[in-house]
Amino acid sequence: RIHFPRVCHRWKRLVDDRWLWRHVDLTLYTMRPKVMWHLLRRYMASRLHSLRLGGYLFSGSQAPQLSPALMRALGQKCPNLKRLCLHVADLSMVPITSLPCTLTTLELHSCEISMTWLLKGQDPTVLPLLECIVLDRVPAFRDEHLQGLTRFRALRSLVLGGTYRVTETGLDASLQELSYLQRLEVLGCTLSADSTLLAISRHLRDVRKIRLTVRGLSAPGLSVLEGMPALENLCLLGPLITPEMPSPAEIITSCLTMPRLRVLELQGLGWEGQEAERMLCKGLPHCLVIVRACPKESMDWWI
Repeated sequence: RIHFPRVCHRWKRLVDDRWLWRHVDLTLYTMRPKVMWHLLRRYMASRLHSLRLGGYLFSGSQAPQLSPALMRALGQKCPNLKRLCLHVADLSMVPITSLPCTLTTLELHSCEISMTWLLKGQDPTVLPLLECIVLDRVPAFRDEHLQGLTRFRALRSLVLGGTYRVTETGLDASLQELSYLQRLEVLGCTLSADSTLLAISRHLRDVRKIRLTVRGLSAPGLSVLEGMPALENLCLLGPLITPEMPSPAEIITSCLTMPRLRVLELQGLGWEGQEAERMLCKGLPHCLVIVRACPKESMDWWI
């Protein structure tokens, strides 16, 4: 029998209300495998749509870890699970083939994966419905893994955050095969913004949303997006650290050539409430111009 600590009174109430099990966040609790198996057998069912789990990556070699058996059981018990978000988990012994095949969104935050996790040429039937993958501070992720994403033919959204092993050459080669992407975010990586935009302009002609850190961004680099036919949303994130950063006038010039651009968002550049913001709003009347400090990370992870 599972005994819940007194501090988890709210958790007990959630367990009693089975109908609430649609969007579940278990990262707030010490979720040992025994407890997770208990919840899976008794409370998780077809209504579950999204699940957030935490691991024990920094707790030592003897810490409990997620297992392939648990992932397979999750897929069998929860046939409508669409979004799986894993935090601080060691997935080096959990093959991607064990993940629920119904997933449309997979998020990995501060997780460890093996070298064979996403290699190109593996079973093309794995995760056939996957539309979005978020790789946030996954230190082992490199060019070979990025190439492996080309197996997911339904993939439309890719987020790379802090994936410092990905190179400019690897990104360019991979985007050539991921030409069907509609959303790309490259945040906090070692890649320069100019090289990222150049690869996007070459290969992602149907991209609708671009979000990237402005490290290494210049006016000529931004100009490669001029005339992008489908781009609707462009977000540039600071901090502003280089003098090569395009001026508000140069940003306006480039954005005016993007026929479908409707949202321009600038975060963390220090321009909020300044003359730069007024210039952008006046120069781009057809766009929603958002100039603000970097917002706090939303806890509404399933939205």
